[in-house]
Amino acid sequence: MPLPRPLPRHGAVLLDPRGEDRALRVSWHPEADVVVLSQWRDNLCAGTFRLPVEEVPVLIEALRSGLAAAYDVVPDRAGGDTLPVAGQRAG
Repeated sequence: MPLPRPLPRHGAVLLDPRGEDRALRVSWHPEADVVVLSQWRDNLCAGTFRLPVEEVPVLIEALRSGLAAAYDVVPDRAGGDTLPVAGQRAG
């Protein structure tokens, strides 16, 4: 079975809770001005998406706003607290 290529210096591997060796890899490639999102299963890359660096803030905002909405629906996820909005202090 082939082994996955090592991650670049800046990146992450996120495991899918469904198991079956599913994972999402995030890797920065500053030399190409992209972030690569790749789906892995059983140590094989099943697909990639090259996100231009200038579009990364759009992805981050989509994740941030979705997470904030999830905490609004179920506020006890953080022990009864909700997530702070950017620029606001937790209270």
